Amino acid sequence: MASVNSLISDIQKLSVSQQEQLLSYLEELLVLGTQVGQVTQEVKEFRFAKGKICPHCSAETVSRNGRYKGKQRYICKSCNKTFTDFTNSATYKSKKTLDKWLKYAKCMIAGYSIRKSAKIVEINIATSFFWRHKILDCIRSFFGVGSVEGVIEADEVFFAESFKGTKPSKMPRKSRERGKQIKKRGISNEQVCIATAIDRQGNLIMELLCRGRMTHQEIERLYDGRVGDNSIFCTDSHKSYVQFAKDCSLEHKRIQRGKHKEGIYHIQHINAVHSKLKKWMNKFNGVATKYISNYLYWFKWLQLFETDKEVVKIKNFMVQCNVAHAYTRITDFKEREPIFI
Repeated sequence: MASVNSLISDIQKLSVSQQEQLLSYLEELLVLGTQVGQVTQEVKEFRFAKGKICPHCSAETVSRNGRYKGKQRYICKSCNKTFTDFTNSATYKSKKTLDKWLKYAKCMIAGYSIRKSAKIVEINIATSFFWRHKILDCIRSFFGVGSVEGVIEADEVFFAESFKGTKPSKMPRKSRERGKQIKKRGISNEQVCIATAIDRQGNLIMELLCRGRMTHQEIERLYDGRVGDNSIFCTDSHKSYVQFAKDCSLEHKRIQRGKHKEGIYHIQHINAVHSKLKKWMNKFNGVATKYISNYLYWFKWLQLFETDKEVVKIKNFMVQCNVAHAYTRITDFKEREPIFI
């Protein structure tokens, strides 16, 4: 006890920055170290919840095939390929240990930039960029589009189409000057439409839908099969929602321009979500349209788990991005196109 009291006394003498460094080290040593085993076990349980299945051919004729660097290997008797619990996941083929990835997950949950995350985790900036999108590709695959039911608020939000990171020789238009936005007034094809729907249980659909104004066919393409029967659609006065509600036989509550609500029917929740989204996206100083779907799912994940403790968030974030079979190679990023649903 005397030695512990002496240690506490020494800690109190440290500067604030030194205490923060010590806290970060202890957290990494105790919390993240413990979570490595938890993540590994939970990924295995999720992936094999219905029995061992080959990630290459989906066959069930799988047996153990020794261990490699502490990881259990399996072999498929159907396609004769080997795999581990983490094959075709965000961390697949990574030379870095899982505790590094957990540390990076913590940076993402905090909303740190690519550069700041790289510095904290001690990886280079390019690796930090690829890790971000490898994780988000898997999170998007894990969640899917989702569904809503009951009283549903639906609306759309627009962002300027961006070719950030594209080489000048491959730009489809002349680059904008720094800080300059779209030239055309109102909604135009210089903007992309993010369609959003949220129900009173908090279920959220948020997808990149189209360039410019949406049509009822595009709304139907997104929401068809994803809206519960006998639901009530609350929207603004956009005419496309009228036709969609009619085609799908949904009760439709239109909130007229200038009004905020009509009894229990309103679009205040979805307006608040869009306000949060815009504020959150501003931190990144512009997002390339080809990656915007990933950022939407990042935001969506943060909204769904915002009340969880940080330790739980980090573990769940890492588990979910390793459960999905959605491995993205670095070469895939060069050919990426915007993902319109």
